[in-house]
Amino acid sequence: MGEPAYVSIAGDYARRIRTGALPPGSRLPSLTDIAERSGVSPIVVRQAVRLLASQGLVRTVERRGIFVTDRPNLIRVAPERQLESPETTFGNESDREVRVERDTERILATEVLASWLGLQIGEEITHTVTRASEDGRPISISDTYQPPEIEDTTAARFLEETLADRLPTETHAQWLGTPAGDLVKAVHQRFLDPEERVLMVADISYPRDRYDGFVFRMNLDDWGIEPPGEPEAPHNAG
Repeated sequence: MGEPAYVSIAGDYARRIRTGALPPGSRLPSLTDIAERSGVSPIVVRQAVRLLASQGLVRTVERRGIFVTDRPNLIRVAPERQLESPETTFGNESDREVRVERDTERILATEVLASWLGLQIGEEITHTVTRASEDGRPISISDTYQPPEIEDTTAARFLEETLADRLPTETHAQWLGTPAGDLVKAVHQRFLDPEERVLMVADISYPRDRYDGFVFRMNLDDWGIEPPGEPEAPHNAG
């Protein structure tokens, strides 16, 4: 799945804001200036600004412009991030060294995994563990499960996400260094095709203090729903 231009532009500004290159109170260039520099239309830039605002990174002041918020916090936005690799996602969050490791193997579906994927118990599935660290500090771990004939999620039409604070599995706790009894931010995902067949299931864990909030977005264009008017820039989470 290619990265939309507005996600790329938002990621570039998010990185500059979080690294201090654009300090709190800084004024961003106008929509027209950003559009000319990026080679896109002002409509695309407006989408990027909305995404930055939903992450609590910028605010719009009428007749004055777009400004970096006083205390930018990490807010995870989905499903835009599903269009990015973990390297890009975490790279946009800081200027620290991000390392991502992946291990893939074929396993036999347990009763739970078979029910998630709509398969028979004992059928072979693909299991991938993805671990991410930032300057050596573990920041994310995920387990993804797919039917063996599915190589990616390009055919996905729907993404379901469930967020909870919960006790991590043993392997997730070990990677994140979670003390016994402590909770993590856990996200359970299901990617479905147009016929709502499950293409992939994922369980992701983050340190509980990494994100101040989670924002979930969906594209209403596919449903023929008129989008709402210009949203106000949200207040900082936390």
